[in-house]
Amino acid sequence: MGNPRTWVLLLGLGLGLVGGTSVEAQSVALPAPRLLTTMPMGGKVGTRVEITITGENLEDADEMTFSDKRITATHKVDAAGKPEANKYLVDIAAECPVGLHEARVMTRLGVSTSRIFSVGTLSEVVQSQPNRTLATAIELTMNAVCNAVMTPRAVDYYSFHATKGQRVVVDCSARGIDSKLDAVLVIADAKGRDLLVERRSGWLDYLVPEDGTYVIKVHELTYGGGPAFFYRLALREFPVGASVERMPSSKTVSSFSWPPEGLAVQAAAAEVEPNNDRLRAQKITLPCDIAGSFYPAADVDVFEFEAKKGEVWWVEVASERFGLPTDPAVLVQHVTKTGETEKLTDVAELSDIPSPVKVSSNGYAYDGPPYNAGSSDVLGKIVIQEDGLHRLQLTDLFGGTRLDPRNVYRLVIRQAAPEFALVAWALHMELRNGDRNALSKPLALRGGATMALEVVAVRRDGFDGDIDLLMEGLPEGVTATGLKIPAGQSRGIMLVTAQPNAPRAFASAKLMGRGLVGETTITRPCHLASFAWPIPDSWGEIPNPRLMADVPVSVSGYELAPLTISPANRGVLTVTAGEKLTIPLVQARRTEFSGATMNLRTFGAGFDKNRSFDVSLTADSAEAVIDLGALKTPPGDYVIAFYGGAVAKYRHHPEEVTAAEAAHRQAQSDQAAADAEVQKLTDAVNAAAVEKKAEADQSLEQAVTRQKAAVTATALAAERLKKATQVATPNDLVDIVVSEPIAIHVNPAEKK
Repeated sequence: MGNPRTWVLLLGLGLGLVGGTSVEAQSVALPAPRLLTTMPMGGKVGTRVEITITGENLEDADEMTFSDKRITATHKVDAAGKPEANKYLVDIAAECPVGLHEARVMTRLGVSTSRIFSVGTLSEVVQSQPNRTLATAIELTMNAVCNAVMTPRAVDYYSFHATKGQRVVVDCSARGIDSKLDAVLVIADAKGRDLLVERRSGWLDYLVPEDGTYVIKVHELTYGGGPAFFYRLALREFPVGASVERMPSSKTVSSFSWPPEGLAVQAAAAEVEPNNDRLRAQKITLPCDIAGSFYPAADVDVFEFEAKKGEVWWVEVASERFGLPTDPAVLVQHVTKTGETEKLTDVAELSDIPSPVKVSSNGYAYDGPPYNAGSSDVLGKIVIQEDGLHRLQLTDLFGGTRLDPRNVYRLVIRQAAPEFALVAWALHMELRNGDRNALSKPLALRGGATMALEVVAVRRDGFDGDIDLLMEGLPEGVTATGLKIPAGQSRGIMLVTAQPNAPRAFASAKLMGRGLVGETTITRPCHLASFAWPIPDSWGEIPNPRLMADVPVSVSGYELAPLTISPANRGVLTVTAGEKLTIPLVQARRTEFSGATMNLRTFGAGFDKNRSFDVSLTADSAEAVIDLGALKTPPGDYVIAFYGGAVAKYRHHPEEVTAAEAAHRQAQSDQAAADAEVQKLTDAVNAAAVEKKAEADQSLEQAVTRQKAAVTATALAAERLKKATQVATPNDLVDIVVSEPIAIHVNPAEKK
């Protein structure tokens, strides 16, 4: 791209892996570009929207992109034709799908984290004035959306006109579009007296009792506010009795495992009430696919079916994965009837889908990843032990006080259809130093860096084979290597590596897994998870992770990794089973580090129990020794990588210091020239003849004006240099370091 590269830090880690140094005072993670707010947060199909953005580390932000190519953006320019900082004109094509899309910007550090951009069919307005009193309420028209930001310790007021019998729905998008707002909604009369209040669900359904003006009040549950507390308030009219489609909402991480491949969009059958006890059990035949709801409170839905001994059925219930506050549980019993007497024999009791990997117990990365891929939904097997009638009871474990028909579920009972679902996230640290961060990590690669994605699988219906991990559609100079999820396990690693000379680039990649079911190869997409908001201290705030719509990958093109660890031999390394393998490593160091050594562990099936080892942080080379006899690694082909961390002194945007120094020198030179000119013209005025006096005075006046401008320019240049120097001051940072992948072939041991 023609831009100078800067030899700066990529490094650090508080993994409890740091050797020879304390990380008590270090900050966590290198600077990453993060898009935090857009205003507005969405737009209507077929229109142009002007958007203003804010964020972290968005210096030199240029291109704005979206997960759907039918949304495009250009920089807004001023009257002189120069781009206005952080302002874009966004065009939403008429054929753009309604729903949620990802917005992000490309920066000098690569692609930013994303912010949800909602596309709809309603008219759009922006909160353009303070509306914190009844007298200043913003008037809304029916079937419109207002984009707004909540003020701390305040209530926002809106008004609308409605007629008797009109059904009005007020819907507030907040958490579902990455906001920190927990909205409380109130419909009031024209004098502000409350008529209907909702503190949990974010929407109100109101049948207007008489013609007139009504008021909507919005506030945060704890009266919080600020730029992170944005929302989209929709006012819509629906026919009485019609179902209400809510404003779209982002998906929770747990939802990645739903639906199973090939499942119809709509259930084939519906729950029929009343079916709350054995006398009114709903008769079904297997297999089945049933839609129902946990309503009313403490609802128990009972189904009965006939089955034969030896049959194996898989039961799956989806509800929490729809984003609902439910916890389904299933009890299956065999029923033996003697007259009016029943004998019930438990066959299976099914509840939560456990997380495929241990998760953080505190919602951050202290003792595990801060993402929970498990669910309170149900996925389990029932083995029929006796011919005859069986009864299935489906309940919401904590539904005793939930009187909400919107708490729906989908019950699927099927014969085994083995497959898997995948989700991935940027590897997080298991900290030992008291940090409580939960930071979103975009796949924004510095040249020479390798980033690790932790990939986990939910195995469905008994699938137990290997899952190979693949990634396609990467930017130029970027490669991806999957460290497979071994048979019977649930965790693998995807390594994404940018070559040191990789140009600045961005691409929307495809991440997937491939497995063998019988003789058939199946491929499943892998969803990427990220935090909706970066949280530096999870003691005071609960992280809110979600699934992303795509897999963005970028290369900075400016900064290089200060430490690149790679094998000296990039070919396949060969070793015999039971022997020791010595791997020479090359360390390209481009900065200074705290501490003398870094402790490395090993990624890769068959090698992950390899003993950790230290490498010097002052040397250009190192060795890794792997004892295959101790690991008992069987013959075959493997890919591994080493990972660890250290504390390094990171200089942010140091090229700005160089540019600011040059600008300051030029400003000083220009000022010196202006000073000299003023002195020269002052002397000329003093020596000028009477008839030349006016002309000399005019020249001096013009020179003094130029001198003042030069003094101002010098002061501005000095201030720019001061700020650039402060920003580029070396900072101790801690982050994960991963080596380039290493291919190994293990030969069988010779027979004696």
